[in-house]
Amino acid sequence: MPFYDITRELSVNTIIYPGDPEIEIKTLDCQGCRVSEVKFSTHSGTHIDAPSHYLKSAMTVDKIPPEVLTGAVRVLDLTSVEGSIGRYDLKGKILGSKRILLKTIFSGEKKFEEDYPHITAEAADYLKSQGVFLLGIDSPSVESFSGDGSVHKILLENNIVIIELLDLSVISEGLYKLYALPLRLKGLDGSPARVILSDL
Repeated sequence: MPFYDITRELSVNTIIYPGDPEIEIKTLDCQGCRVSEVKFSTHSGTHIDAPSHYLKSAMTVDKIPPEVLTGAVRVLDLTSVEGSIGRYDLKGKILGSKRILLKTIFSGEKKFEEDYPHITAEAADYLKSQGVFLLGIDSPSVESFSGDGSVHKILLENNIVIIELLDLSVISEGLYKLYALPLRLKGLDGSPARVILSDL
């Protein structure tokens, strides 16, 4: 059964959202063995947003149930949509799936662009109405660069887990099995994650 790694490499060259801490990596020689020191934010690289990212008393990343992060997922190819992904772009495409990944023109990009693809508040409401409990996207954020947090809040208030900055460039639209494993960072708002797809 083939596996597809849709995680972006985490390095000093990884795309950083403006204002987030830079990634720092230092390798030390410790009595003949290598030990590396790595500094990054909880939202570096391919990462998971827990509800507590915007809602302080909500579920933290270490409390997200594994059954939410693993299981059948539907990849939607939205590479023909530029900028905002609205309700109309999603309507009729969810087909009962509870985990959704959005492939956009941003997959494979190596530098930050302010006009990256993102979803609208209306699209977030539609996903909520369809019972979706996990949404992934290959751009730096589900929300526009000029957003006020409302898209995140619609999703996270309804315990819809968010995965951002995936790489879906070689993935075709369709159904897969998802494995998305964050670091078990106690009480924190998010975590870098290794995200893998396999055929069902």
